[in-house]
Amino acid sequence: MKQLTLLLLISVICATVTSLKILILMPVNSNSHYFTFKPLIEKLAERNHEVTFISPFTPKIPIKNLEYVTLTLNASEGPKGKFDEVEQFKPSFSFKDVDNMFGKHASGEFYIKTFTVFGFLNYSRITCDSYLNSPKMHQFIAEDRSYDLILAEAFHTNCFLGFVQKYNAPLAVFTTSAPLVWYHSQFGLPYNPSYIPNLYSGFGVKMNFLQRIQNLIINTVHSYYFDNIQEPVNYELAKKFFGDDLQDFETTVSNATLFMVNSHFTIMGARPLVPSVLEIGGVHIGPTKPVPKNIEKWINESKDGVIYFSMGSMIKGHTFPEEKRKIFLKAFGRLKQRVLWKWENETMPDKPDNVMIQKWMPQYDILCHPNVKAFIAHGGLLGTTEAVHCGVPVVVMPQFGDQHTNARALEAGGGGVVLNFREADEEMVYNALKTVLDPEFNKKAKELSARFRDRPMSPMDTAIYWIEYVARHKGAHHMRTAAVGMPLYQYLLLDVFGFLAVCTLSILFIGIYVTKLFFRLVMSMFSKSDKKQKKLKKN
Repeated sequence: MKQLTLLLLISVICATVTSLKILILMPVNSNSHYFTFKPLIEKLAERNHEVTFISPFTPKIPIKNLEYVTLTLNASEGPKGKFDEVEQFKPSFSFKDVDNMFGKHASGEFYIKTFTVFGFLNYSRITCDSYLNSPKMHQFIAEDRSYDLILAEAFHTNCFLGFVQKYNAPLAVFTTSAPLVWYHSQFGLPYNPSYIPNLYSGFGVKMNFLQRIQNLIINTVHSYYFDNIQEPVNYELAKKFFGDDLQDFETTVSNATLFMVNSHFTIMGARPLVPSVLEIGGVHIGPTKPVPKNIEKWINESKDGVIYFSMGSMIKGHTFPEEKRKIFLKAFGRLKQRVLWKWENETMPDKPDNVMIQKWMPQYDILCHPNVKAFIAHGGLLGTTEAVHCGVPVVVMPQFGDQHTNARALEAGGGGVVLNFREADEEMVYNALKTVLDPEFNKKAKELSARFRDRPMSPMDTAIYWIEYVARHKGAHHMRTAAVGMPLYQYLLLDVFGFLAVCTLSILFIGIYVTKLFFRLVMSMFSKSDKKQKKLKKN
């Protein structure tokens, strides 16, 4: 008993001593981004760390040790004048919006795959200008603060990383997806486009010849645009806020020693990672909670199971195109299963009896209910991860961004089938659902779930351990590979290959030269011998 008391006392003392001041930067105005890392942020506060969270979001309930600095849109005069796009800077879309912006992507058009990412990157300019100029940010930077560690989201801009220089604190970064192509070089992360698809390509890991060509071009265009066009603009915006002596973004990011990515090889495919890159896919997943009683009753009373239908937080379900809505309702009417459809309106015309609509539903808790047999979704990584964790097969209808690549990865792993939303008719919807509802397909989804869950530590415990590890070891710079900051010609061994080529050519040249001299000498000797023989014959 005394030993147990002593251990508890030591634990309390250690927790107090190792309490950190952590600044978390998440400027992306997206619910899915926020919900991915919200549990991790709250867990850090729960572990007695003093956490300051800068984002566009406000908590519903105050949390001990967690300070929210909520950003608001407040654009200044930018390089090209007033940023009028701020008026359109919203975290949700209708299906019509998505179709106008990304519709051709679904058809696999190469041009759209290559250039659709520019829309996301252009939002970074709005993010930098608007949020850095918000009153809360000016008030925050004027205060006398210090931090032991900075966690920053690595997505479409690095303009908030001036805080790293200001507070002279170690930097760790996180992303809500697999690593974006423009961050690979900054972490010395190997990237081979022959088998690692660009996040916006819509390709699986096994690409044919034409896809590999496209993948290489997409990577090259995206990297060049981010590094040479987008970020220089954001750097100038950041200098207005942090000062003219602001360190360049590439140097700041290259000094980061931990990169937490919200993916896992069981879903996205195996790829080479350096020690500083950590896969924590599923970090937001915790214990399930009881679903609301009305939903629980609806699920339990369906003897053939339930299909859950949601297009996520960014696309409003009630904006579903009328023609498509009728197609889905007809397909649902042919099934024995009941359907739970996330629908933001109170009513739905012509709704069959086996369909229940509701504005909000606890998605994760529903997916893990044993009587839920299938999931119709858009392929966002948050919902994809939850479905894999719960072992529920998915009919994926990707709309934009990384959703196409997520869908192909899920399909390749046996966790779902891809349905082209814009081409889908009643028969295609019905057949896709019958496929994932088949017991054999369900078995494959359960096997994928078992692989995904089988880890030495939970994603949350893994993330917490390494975040605190970086702080304990003053940035843990020993985790960085020597490839970080290495010039491209050295990384690709161009200087070595050049040297070896010169050596090889020199040896060949010398060999050829010596051989020629040898043959000349031999020929000269034969020539002299011939002359002597001729003289002897004459005499």
